[in-house]
Amino acid sequence: MSLGEAGVGAGVRSFGLCYGVYRRAQMMKETLSIRLVSATKQRLNALARHSKRSKSFLAAEAIATYVEQEEWQLGEIRAASAELDAGQAVSHESVSAWLKSWGKAGEKKAPR
Repeated sequence: MSLGEAGVGAGVRSFGLCYGVYRRAQMMKETLSIRLVSATKQRLNALARHSKRSKSFLAAEAIATYVEQEEWQLGEIRAASAELDAGQAVSHESVSAWLKSWGKAGEKKAPR
């Protein structure tokens, strides 16, 4: 690959990333007011300045990431709860015996 080709590829990737950020910013239509601890607001101001992004953009990205993680975690908790309700559990004794076997001759396989 020549230097010119590498530059074109990098430019296309950069354009794609910038376009994705631009599209997300254009989709933001709702307003939310929040209260922050002063130190957090100062840190957000500094981050916005250094990243050349608006405080609103950074806050929206952080909230979107948080919501996605919480939805995943709650989904996993619901799935685990459903497994328990269906009788698909591993006893404490089985897990303890497995953990105590770690690093020893005849290490046990994970209970299922």
